[in-house]
Amino acid sequence: MKHHHLLRRVSLAALSFLAMQGAMAIEPFTVKDIKVQGLERSEAGTVFASLPVRIGDTYSDDKAAASIKALFGLGLFKDVRIEVSDSILIVIVEERPIIADIDFAGSQEFESDVLKKALAHIGLMDGRPFDKALLDRAEQELKRQYINRSMYAAEVVATVTPMERNRVKLNFTIAEGEPATITDIHIVGNKVFSESTLLGLFDQDTGGWLSWYTKSNRYSRTRLNADMESLRSYYLARGYLEFKIESTQVAISPNKEGIQITINVSEGQQFTVSKVSLDGNYLGREEEFRTLVAMQAGQPYNADQLAATRKAFTEHFGNFGYAFPRIEPRTVIDRANNRVEVILQSDPARRFYVRRIHIAGNDMTRDEVIRREFRQLEASWYDGEKIRLSRNRVDRLGYFREVNLETTEVPGSSDQVDLTLTVAEKPTGSVSLGAGLSSADGFGLSFGYRQENAFGSGSSLGIELNTSRLNRVLVINTMNPYFTDDGVSRNIDVYQRTSRPYIDLNSYAIETTGASVRFGIPFSEYNTVYFGAGFDQTTIVPGTYLPAIYQDFANKFGFTTIAVPLTIGWGRDTRDSSLVPTNGRVIKLSGEWSVAGDLRYARATASYQHYLPVTNKVTAAFNADIAVGSATGSSEYPVFKNFYSGGLGSIRGFEQGSLTTGLQRNLGLTATGGTKRVNLNMEMLSPLPGGGKDRTLRMYGFVDAGGIYGADESIDFGSMRASVGVGISWVSPVGPLRLSWAQPVRKFDNDRIQGLQFQIGSTF
Repeated sequence: MKHHHLLRRVSLAALSFLAMQGAMAIEPFTVKDIKVQGLERSEAGTVFASLPVRIGDTYSDDKAAASIKALFGLGLFKDVRIEVSDSILIVIVEERPIIADIDFAGSQEFESDVLKKALAHIGLMDGRPFDKALLDRAEQELKRQYINRSMYAAEVVATVTPMERNRVKLNFTIAEGEPATITDIHIVGNKVFSESTLLGLFDQDTGGWLSWYTKSNRYSRTRLNADMESLRSYYLARGYLEFKIESTQVAISPNKEGIQITINVSEGQQFTVSKVSLDGNYLGREEEFRTLVAMQAGQPYNADQLAATRKAFTEHFGNFGYAFPRIEPRTVIDRANNRVEVILQSDPARRFYVRRIHIAGNDMTRDEVIRREFRQLEASWYDGEKIRLSRNRVDRLGYFREVNLETTEVPGSSDQVDLTLTVAEKPTGSVSLGAGLSSADGFGLSFGYRQENAFGSGSSLGIELNTSRLNRVLVINTMNPYFTDDGVSRNIDVYQRTSRPYIDLNSYAIETTGASVRFGIPFSEYNTVYFGAGFDQTTIVPGTYLPAIYQDFANKFGFTTIAVPLTIGWGRDTRDSSLVPTNGRVIKLSGEWSVAGDLRYARATASYQHYLPVTNKVTAAFNADIAVGSATGSSEYPVFKNFYSGGLGSIRGFEQGSLTTGLQRNLGLTATGGTKRVNLNMEMLSPLPGGGKDRTLRMYGFVDAGGIYGADESIDFGSMRASVGVGISWVSPVGPLRLSWAQPVRKFDNDRIQGLQFQIGSTF
C-alpha cells in the first residue's frame, strides 16, 4: 500500500477495534506535515502542543490513539478525527459550544451569583466550553447547596438552548419546596443530666417564636457536629472522662420537610482528680508554672481546665522566648476508686529570636499604621506576651474584619522565627442619610459622614448632623491616634448644639457653639490620661416656658456667655467586647474647669461598669455614675451646665431628663437639672428565648435607682427614685438598640412617668 494513495479516517473507537485486528492496522510512516481543520475559537498552537507526534516522527496506531486521547482531554472538542493523506496528518475537530449565559428560575433562597459560583467549581461558567456530561453534576451541586440550607425537597432541572455562533444558554429551573425543620431531638442513655439541660447546650432546636430570625430549627450537619462537641465538652468538664457518643441517627420524613435526631450516649463514671504533677523541663520555674494550673486535686476532672492550663503554659513559655513548647498531658486512671492523676509533661524545645515581621493584606492601610501597634520588635527575643498584645492592638484599631498572626521557623536556622500578620480590611468609611424616631426626641433627619482610616493613615474624620425637634446637632471631628511617635493622640471637635426642652417651636432653647482640643497620653497599655482645652459660647434663647432660674441667670450674666474650660480625664477598659460585653469593666474619670471668660465653674464625673458571667448564657451588669458641679471663685454655677436624670441611660420608667431636685419638687417647678447626679443600675442579660446563642439579640431585667440634687442639697439615698423592668437589647445594623418597659417602684407626685422607652446607642 503506497502512502500517497492512502486515505483513512480514524476515530478513537475505530482505533480500539483496529488494535484488535492486526490485518487492518496502519502501516507506520514518517509524518511530512500536520494540518488542523475546524477551529473557530481555539488556537492551532493549542492543538499542536497537545499532539504527541511532530513532523518527522514515525506515525503508528499507538500514536493515533494517543493523539485522539490527548485532544479529547483538552475538553474543547466534542469530536476529533484524524485523516492521513500522502504522509500528511489532517486533524479535523468539532469544537464544543461556548456557554453564553447561565440562568436560574424559581430560586428564592439564593442569589444567582452564589449559584453561579457553585457551578464554576465544577467547570460550568460563562465563556467556558460546554460539556454535556457536567449537567448531572451541576444539578447535584445545586441540590447540595439547598441541602446545606435544609431544603431537602428541592428539585433541579437543566435545559440547554442552542444559540447562534455555536453557543448555548443553560437554564436551571428550581422547585425549592419548603425547608426541612427539626421536629424532634432526643438524647438516649443520659442519666446524670436531664435531656432538657443537655439540649439547652445546642445551637439547633425544634424551633420557637424567633426561629424565623435565628433559623435554629434548620438542620445542618456542621451545626450538629458542633452541638456534639458542646455535649462532649459539657461531660468532660464535669469529670466524665470516658464519656462517648455512641451513635447519631438523623431521620427525614417522607415529605422531606421534617427531621428527627436521636443521639445515643454513654456517660461512664465521674472521675475525681487525685493529683496534678509536673514532669519535664520547666526552666527551673516550676512554682511559677504550678500557679497556672487550673485543675485542683479533689475536684472533678475538667477538660476545659486542662485546656486552659496547657494554653497558659504555652503562653508562659513564650514569654521567655520558647515559641514552640510541647506540653503533653497524661492521665493515670484508677477505675476502682474513680480517680485520675494528671501528669503534665513539658519540653520547651529551643529559644527563638524574631527575625522579621511581615504584614500582608493591607491594600489601603499603610504599613506604619500597623507596625506602630507592635510591641514585639524585629531582631529581639521572641516574647509571647508582647506578640499577643501586638495582635490585639492591631485588632482594636477597628480597620480589619480579621487579624491573624502566624509564627513560622526560618528554614536553615535553629533559633529564628518570622511573624506574619495577615489582615482582611473592611470599609472604614460611611455616609448615612436617614430619618430617626425616638421616644425622647421625636422625629428628625440625620446625616453623617465618617472615615475611621482616612487615606490609610489611621486618622479619623467625621461630620454629624441631626435635625430632631428637641436636639439639633452639628459636629465636626478629627482624631489622630499618633499625633506624636510616642502614641499621644489628638482629638479636635467643632460643634453647634441646640437643645429645646419642649416640642413647641416657640419655647426657649439653649444654643452652644464651641471647639475643643484634647490629647490622650498612654501611660500604660491599659491606662490613658486625657487633657485638653475648649471654647464655649452659650446662648439662652428667650421663649415660652423659660424658667425663672434661666431668666435670673441671664439678668446677671447676659443671655450669651463665654467659658474657656480645661479638661482632664482617665480611662481604663478591660471588657471582652464593646458592643456585647460579658466580662470585664470600664472605669472613667473626667473633670472640666472653666478658667476664663464670663463663667467660672468646675464639673467632675465618675463612672464604673462591671460585667460578670453568671452562666455561659447569663451576664450580670452593674453600673454606677456620679456627677458633681460647682461654682469657683465668686461666680455662680451656670444653670445650663446642670446635670439631668431620668429615662434610658439613667432611671428608666421616667421621662427623659424629667427628674426634679428636692427644691424644684417642693415648689412645683419643672425640671431644670441639678449640680449633683447619682445613677445606679443593675441588669441581668441573657439570649432571647428562641434566639439560641445569638448574643446580639438579648433580653434583660433591670433595677434602676438614682436622683438629681441642687447646689444646696446633699445626696440623699432615701429620696432617690427607683424602677424595675424588662427590655430587649439588639446590636442592629444602625447601632445598639435598647427597648425597655419599666415600672417605677419609688416616685414622687408630679413625676412624669413613661413606661415604654427606646433608644439607639445607649448602654444602660
